[in-house]
Amino acid sequence: MSRIGNNPISIPEGVSIEIQPNLLVVKGKLGELSQPYDTITVEQVENTLIVSRSSDTKPMKAKHGLYRALFSNMITGVSTGWTKDLELVGVGYRASNQGQRLELALGFSHNIVFMIPNEVKVKAVSEKGKNPIINLTSFDKQLIGSIAAKIRGFRKPEPYKGKGVKYAGEQIRRKAGKSA
Repeated sequence: MSRIGNNPISIPEGVSIEIQPNLLVVKGKLGELSQPYDTITVEQVENTLIVSRSSDTKPMKAKHGLYRALFSNMITGVSTGWTKDLELVGVGYRASNQGQRLELALGFSHNIVFMIPNEVKVKAVSEKGKNPIINLTSFDKQLIGSIAAKIRGFRKPEPYKGKGVKYAGEQIRRKAGKSA
């Protein structure tokens, strides 16, 4: 992970960074994120952010790469944002949203009603002849990933017919059924 940690992070126009002891605050046009950190040093040199470590122990190298990746994701999130698309594969599988309320019909006796946090924008797209798609957009990569994983967890794709909620572009490993 140290090779990742040694790369400097470029700060785009419109993003401000505040470095406090053991806390990094990133503000941009889409929102504000903060991340506590320890055992590393963070410094801003003009339009780059440099993350460095004090020793070469294995845990220190791991945290060096981890925090560099987290800071990079925060800067990208507040400047351009993150998107995730989920695809509903199956007969009768539907999705609709009213504001932050996502309603899913996934083959159960009742529809699933899922409340999305305000930081995440949700849009359900249904076109005739295509699978319904749920589009999630946010500035927080960790939050959008956990929301997408929760939605996918309601009906994971099964290996025989491929029915379920999957990420757009995800390849489902298929199994052969019974041979008669």
